[in-house]
Amino acid sequence: METATQTKKGALVIHPDDNVAVALSDLKKGEKCSVRLGESEQWVTALDDISFGHKLALCPIGKEESVLKYGEEIGKMSEVVKTGGWIHTHNLYCERGMK
Repeated sequence: METATQTKKGALVIHPDDNVAVALSDLKKGEKCSVRLGESEQWVTALDDISFGHKLALCPIGKEESVLKYGEEIGKMSEVVKTGGWIHTHNLYCERGMK
């Protein structure tokens, strides 16, 4: 349980279909953050250091599986990521506009 002296870390889900959230502040590995979508809230533990504005997985996402943000596919995973894992250019690729 949080006390009044603790700072609540958070992440935002933009669309109900998203499988990622956006960090609202820098998250340190092992920190729990509140993930919000509208009025609902869940807690996710960051598995990596995640910078402000970067994405964290809300569920396990397999290699070659779609990453959804804004309710749309923004790319595919190049490796497996667990819930709370950092998603960025090191493990996400996009072929949009490449064909």
